[in-house]
Amino acid sequence: DDGAGGCAKEKKKNDSKDESDEEDEEKERFKNSLASAIIVQTPNISWDDVVGLDAAKEALKEAVILPIKFPNLFTGGRTPWRGILLYGPPGTGKSFLAKAVATEANNSTFLSVSSSDLMSKWLGESEKLVRALFTMARKKKPSVVFIDEVDSICGSRSDNESDSVRRIKTEFLVQMQGVGADNDQVLVLAATNIPWTLDPAIRRRFEKRIYIPLPEANERSKMFQANLSGSPHTLTPEDFMTLGKKSVGYSGADINIVVREALMVPVRKFQSATHFKRADVLQSLSRNKHTVAQADLDKLIQFTKEFGQDGS
Repeated sequence: DDGAGGCAKEKKKNDSKDESDEEDEEKERFKNSLASAIIVQTPNISWDDVVGLDAAKEALKEAVILPIKFPNLFTGGRTPWRGILLYGPPGTGKSFLAKAVATEANNSTFLSVSSSDLMSKWLGESEKLVRALFTMARKKKPSVVFIDEVDSICGSRSDNESDSVRRIKTEFLVQMQGVGADNDQVLVLAATNIPWTLDPAIRRRFEKRIYIPLPEANERSKMFQANLSGSPHTLTPEDFMTLGKKSVGYSGADINIVVREALMVPVRKFQSATHFKRADVLQSLSRNKHTVAQADLDKLIQFTKEFGQDGS
């Protein structure tokens, strides 16, 4: 009998050892996958690299830069903003602006995660990833956590919402609130093109909500110039002003496409001259229409009136 009992104990011990090994393997696998899902970088983009958006830059300086440079000013009731939402049409430079924030904030660590990754590859383990993201941010502070397309994980509650989506949202709320955790010097920056779809509880966690609008004519002129700075051309300052006026409704991303198309014109003509002209850019402008619909702009403007502030 003792022999049988001893065997049973040994088997139980081995079983628990196997389970423990499996758990460790699982943790290691998760850790490795996590490293690929969370992009950690120290960007090198300054405020000067961001064309226009002066109000957005000022709001972000107030939220991020001042508390780091002058921590003694932020005591008692005067606490820095912990959550900032950048919203606006696609292609207006929300991600670019977020990287500039990380650079200007004494080279804070910039951690970014893709919401679409959370919702596809990570479904079922997504709340663990959200928790790990914030844990990493606290370890590497001062840090900026950037979540692009935040609407895909934090949309309004609905009857057909899955348990996993609900769990992600709950975890996100808990982490942003920082219950029992030290969230000092951790800023959550999120971006969305459709802010009206956000869950109201999540929206409230973002104390600052800044509208990143389409660029104005003079900003569009500067964008054409910036996109052409490394290429030989014959365009004058007046030509750039004309392009700015003729590109109403175009985002920074749209302008980039127009310029890339224009750069191909001399190649298509098999010209020996590589310089391209104003006519090439105007032709490209007529071919490549802007991508932002007026109906979407109207919704964004309405959202700004109700919940946000203009960043232009």
